[in-house]
Amino acid sequence: MPLRNRVTPLGELIAVPERGLVYGNRGCLHDHRGEIRRVYATKRWIACRLCFRGRRRSPLMAPGRFTELFFLDEATALAAGHRPCAECRRSDYDRFSDLWLALHPGQIGADAIDAQLHAERLAPGNRERRLHERRYSDLPDGAFVLVRGAGPHLVLASQLLSWSPGGYGNARPRPTRGRATVITPPSLVEILRSDWSPSVPLLHPSST
Repeated sequence: MPLRNRVTPLGELIAVPERGLVYGNRGCLHDHRGEIRRVYATKRWIACRLCFRGRRRSPLMAPGRFTELFFLDEATALAAGHRPCAECRRSDYDRFSDLWLALHPGQIGADAIDAQLHAERLAPGNRERRLHERRYSDLPDGAFVLVRGAGPHLVLASQLLSWSPGGYGNARPRPTRGRATVITPPSLVEILRSDWSPSVPLLHPSST
């Protein structure tokens, strides 16, 4: 039976067979039986490489250890509010930190980044997912929007691609006017606008 450790663009945890191309964590979310008990355990939400120095966690979701999470791709991880890991993706993290500092002068280091992202991805007081509004014309490729009645969609050139745990599906025209309900946190939208090119796959092959 699939574990409930696959992550949607909205940051929700679901149980599906598909693993995805990016790995990460946000602390220990499960109990001793492997059941998810919380949405997050720390403000440090990170996205990692699937493979790093031959390390292997077995079994997954071991008692008292962090909950291993899987994302379709980097764009999905960013939409969920995760940023590059400073260990297994050091060059990505350093590049990300430089771009972040240009966007947020004075915010130096992981703690400052994580505090800002935490405020952007969750509403204060109730821990509900925080969404944002922006003009469709202002959104870079790789951002995610919420299409009413149709779920999360990836912004890619002139199209919006429907998201699923196994890849991208039906395309619809990207509106040239109007405002979108944006899932990707605002600071990460700006990172994508800054020609973000990570070492892990930004987009799943199904996007093409």
